Amino acid sequence: MTAGARPPQRARAARATHLPDTIRAALIAHARTEYPNEMCGLIIGDGPAAAGGRALRFEPTRNRAASPYRYEIDPDDLLRLTIATDDGDEVFWGIVHSHTHTPAVPSPTDVSLAFYPDALYLLVSLADDEVDARTGEPGVRAWRIVDGTIDEIALLSRRR
Repeated sequence: MTAGARPPQRARAARATHLPDTIRAALIAHARTEYPNEMCGLIIGDGPAAAGGRALRFEPTRNRAASPYRYEIDPDDLLRLTIATDDGDEVFWGIVHSHTHTPAVPSPTDVSLAFYPDALYLLVSLADDEVDARTGEPGVRAWRIVDGTIDEIALLSRRR
């Protein structure tokens, strides 16, 4: 680098993104179906969320942990979806799970297991005090987790 030159800057990630209403509804339905255990799944997109990609669809997965306190995407589901997204020139736009009795905020365990820095981490909370005041539905929030740093990303509604 020459004297006076500035180091390269990383592109700033968006502070808000659009989530289609159909995907939001599917996340909530899957969380309710899997209750009392945490649910999990993947949102497939046309590009990384961190680069402005769009969410295309939700793919529910099995929770190998089958627990109300943690989730683990079933390895067979993860392999199947990895191959399908690669073959379709798509990406994991979002990693999704639910919290059954706590806010839709990443736990220390969630942060330590955040291995996809270009994806968003979406949480659905089924806690009674986390209901969305506007819709009456469970709260859904999104987070970018990179190297242990957590930033909330606003979810904007979008009709398909």
